[in-house]
Amino acid sequence: MLKKALVTGSAVGIGKAIAIDLASKGFDVAFHYNRSEEAAKQASEEAATHGVKAIALQADITKPEQAKLLVENAAAQLGGLSVVVNNVGNYLEEKPISEVQVQEWQEVFDSNLNSTFYVTQPAISYLKAANGGRIVNFACASAQHPIAHHRNAPYIIAKTGVVVYTKSLAKELVKYNITANVLSPGVAENSIDLEESIPLLPTKRPATLKEISNAVYFFISPDSDYITGQVLEVAGAWRL
Repeated sequence: MLKKALVTGSAVGIGKAIAIDLASKGFDVAFHYNRSEEAAKQASEEAATHGVKAIALQADITKPEQAKLLVENAAAQLGGLSVVVNNVGNYLEEKPISEVQVQEWQEVFDSNLNSTFYVTQPAISYLKAANGGRIVNFACASAQHPIAHHRNAPYIIAKTGVVVYTKSLAKELVKYNITANVLSPGVAENSIDLEESIPLLPTKRPATLKEISNAVYFFISPDSDYITGQVLEVAGAWRL
């Protein structure tokens, strides 16, 4: 498989860990950022120490035209595209669903669901041109099992949409040797409010960034050639 990857939201945190891991495995990588320019440049420089091409590209991917340009620039500068990892997704301040404002609802959907759609749709033609590829989209623990969420419903609804969108892609694109899967993390070591969250976890610890990047790479590696439309939780039995 062509080793050319775009990872959204990869200046810091989970996205950075994924992109650096791919670089260590020989992938040329496009690091995406919106505001964290310096962090993205430092991350790409770190990736380049593995002897690969690494670039930093800016875009507000909640805007469809910017997302499309991001994909086009990544493919042009890397010499193609075979892997897309959609990692971007912001939280809403937790509140009852009846108190959520229209703007808040739209922001959550733009960040989590719409951005995934805006990046993936223009990327498909490049994956086809590469004679196969991988799409890995981020949801969250329990998103594939919809239940009532009193405090964070818009986020969960958006992430459930990511699951349905990804499964739909998987069924359509399998004939082109393109897989589409979902990675659903729970609480990670860089999550907010760790002190409050850890006592609620069966493992009594968060997931490490390495554990999450390992799971993402499973979906990208040749070991998962026959696996598509699946959801993998890295959550340590949280929300089961």
